[in-house]
Amino acid sequence: MDELFRFDGKVAVITGGSRGLGRSMALALAERGADVVVASRKLENCETVADEIRALGQRALAKGCHVGRWAELDQLVEDVYAEFGKVDILINNAGMSPLYPKLSAVTEDLFDKVVGVNLKGPYRLSALIGERMMEEEDGGCIINVSSNAATHPSPNAEPYGACKAGINSLTLSLAHAFAPKVRVNCIQPGPFLTDISKAWDLEAFNRGAKTNIALQRGGDPDEIVGAALYLAGPTGSYTTGAVIPIDGGSKN
Repeated sequence: MDELFRFDGKVAVITGGSRGLGRSMALALAERGADVVVASRKLENCETVADEIRALGQRALAKGCHVGRWAELDQLVEDVYAEFGKVDILINNAGMSPLYPKLSAVTEDLFDKVVGVNLKGPYRLSALIGERMMEEEDGGCIINVSSNAATHPSPNAEPYGACKAGINSLTLSLAHAFAPKVRVNCIQPGPFLTDISKAWDLEAFNRGAKTNIALQRGGDPDEIVGAALYLAGPTGSYTTGAVIPIDGGSKN
């Protein structure tokens, strides 16, 4: 395997790591030598992925954590550093985009939950881990996961899109705040066929993809991996503050 894409001795923390894009990134890093912390709301799902990582010969830690609750993030960080002593790679991947029938049906509680998971949590975890990375000789890197909804907002995803726009902004801000030792970048995915897509009208989606997406299809979760490996490793050593769309050439 190309040495530019080896992560031996590195420790990665991935929120929303128990399924979809998070799982794909977790396994890809483990296959290339990284030890991985899999964090998500449901501990049992994290344990399943952690077992997959251990089967690859790497250390893994499964942590149940609601990223919208700062006290749980504080504990997550303490547990991770107690177990591994460092974090080299943080991937803020956890997110939620609930459905609602009309704008006025979005309750204050629901709005706050969307903000908590998609924006407040990544801010707090980046602050906690980024400051510790700054103290390490080799620094580290943070990868945020945004969405095309940040730049191509659509109906029925207003709070979510606003939060992801905030993530894009936060990425550049943190890249300067933690410079020059910690690189902070963002992957901006388009439509990926993860478990979430099971709730879509896939026939309508596939019809729309023929005209709205240059590659005329949704992405496979493993197709996020190349961008993550590039940003996390030495190949991305001169990349910070970047937002990289991985969306098949989506128009919206």
